[in-house]
Amino acid sequence: MADKETIGICGMGRMGTAMARRLSAYGFPLVVWSRGGVSMELASETHAEVALNPATLARKADIILTSLIDDAAVEAVLEALLTTSLPGKLVVETSTVSPALLKRYSAGIKAKGGSAIDAPVSGGPELVISGKAGLYIGGADADFERFLPVADTLSDRIHHTGPLGTGAAAKIVNNMVLCGYWEVLREALMTGKRAGLSLDKMLDMVMTSPGGTPALKARAPRIRGHDRSVGFPVRGAMKDATLFASVADSYDVDTPAIDAALASFKACLENGSGDEDLAAMLRMALSQD
Repeated sequence: MADKETIGICGMGRMGTAMARRLSAYGFPLVVWSRGGVSMELASETHAEVALNPATLARKADIILTSLIDDAAVEAVLEALLTTSLPGKLVVETSTVSPALLKRYSAGIKAKGGSAIDAPVSGGPELVISGKAGLYIGGADADFERFLPVADTLSDRIHHTGPLGTGAAAKIVNNMVLCGYWEVLREALMTGKRAGLSLDKMLDMVMTSPGGTPALKARAPRIRGHDRSVGFPVRGAMKDATLFASVADSYDVDTPAIDAALASFKACLENGSGDEDLAAMLRMALSQD
């Protein structure tokens, strides 16, 4: 373990916890912090030191990962990090947030002696645990190379997308496609149902066609209602779709597909399914059709 840098993780939700488990299994020393606290069981399982706050974590870690719910949560942690010195520290933002967010803090991080890259994770906790998540990394070549041993542990799909901010932009591009896909699938399944096709027949057909994405194949049991586990909740999908529309709007890009998806996720949330897997949006539409 002596040759591995100490990793600090700010945010121990589903993704932060998955990263902690994966990195611990591969011998990375960990320091962790979460606004809601960290259970002793998880700390023991991952051999992690629990920090009292982000500034304390920063003093003990070499590479600081932020894994948080939204822009506001990331901003709060970055503000806390800037209350301490960051000599030689690398701040790595892994959340799904605005491409401009980390860029606004990069000068402050540099003034404190550190550097920063954005490296949002593509895929859910199960892909992180298996080392098969995607990573879109924006930042300087030297910082990318430094982070690579950690990235290689988490991901088998690593993309160095360019300068700071492009990692977050790439994640938004990727997830906008997925967001639109789920909306189109909802519309297609409703059309097929009215035309007399069964859900099983439609899913079997689509999954063996060019439209059968890995995302659909992985989520098919949840769409059928056979698996009620949560890969990514409706609430999170709605939050992300809102972000995508906002970022696109800032570049004067019209987003009718994202707007339609946002409306579908909102309806599902208002139906009381916000904490269910996003497949609930499809199940709800088909049950009401």
